[in-house]
Amino acid sequence: MASTADPHLPLWARVLADLRGRMADGEFGERFPGDAELVSHYGVSRHTVREAVRHLQDEGLLERRRGQGSFLVGPAIEQPLGTMYSLFRSVEATGATQESIVRVLERRHDDKAAAMLGCVGEPLVYLERLRLADGEPIALESAWLPAAVAEPLLAVDFRHTALYEELRRRCRVRLTSGWERIRPAVPDRPARDALGIDAGQPAFEIERFGLEDGRPIEWRHSLVRGDRFFFVARWSADQFDTTFEQDGQSAGSS
Repeated sequence: MASTADPHLPLWARVLADLRGRMADGEFGERFPGDAELVSHYGVSRHTVREAVRHLQDEGLLERRRGQGSFLVGPAIEQPLGTMYSLFRSVEATGATQESIVRVLERRHDDKAAAMLGCVGEPLVYLERLRLADGEPIALESAWLPAAVAEPLLAVDFRHTALYEELRRRCRVRLTSGWERIRPAVPDRPARDALGIDAGQPAFEIERFGLEDGRPIEWRHSLVRGDRFFFVARWSADQFDTTFEQDGQSAGSS
């Protein structure tokens, strides 16, 4: 086995290091070799190969599909918590190309969305997109915006652009505050089909509410693939909130 891995590492770890290198070089394309091919290539046992492959799966780099084999998974997309972010920019920061399939873009009425946005009885702009990274579905999104603000968006081609960029450019609107709720979700069959995931695969449901200087602008719901997203919260020493600790409890315990 030709590998630059430390020869003192366990055999499975050396196979793993070599596979990572080959994946980084783009050797496999989309399809990943089966166990028998890897056993033949590396001259090791099936157990060794499976241990290396298991680590690739645990790292989110590989997905095993029943009856189809193993396939490479695109890079994970990091989403920061506690700040505004653009999925468009987050995807392209990984080196992937962000595209969207626009399922609906229209002016319509919806009582619940209008109540959320503080414009009861007024028309809304509704945008529904399937978001793609290098052609692979990663998120299913729907966004509601007051038509009084967002009417110019009806003329936008959203296949390869960011909603917030178009809001700023065409509507002279920039979100200044808002909130998000994130929870695990079990997608229904139509959503799974759209995202290309199996019934057992994880997903996150994200609800976002955005404002400009206190004026409601956007109410968005997103269903994102749990195997492609992770959320990161950053903190510093002066940001500790100890209100949850009981009197006398050690701050170092967890």
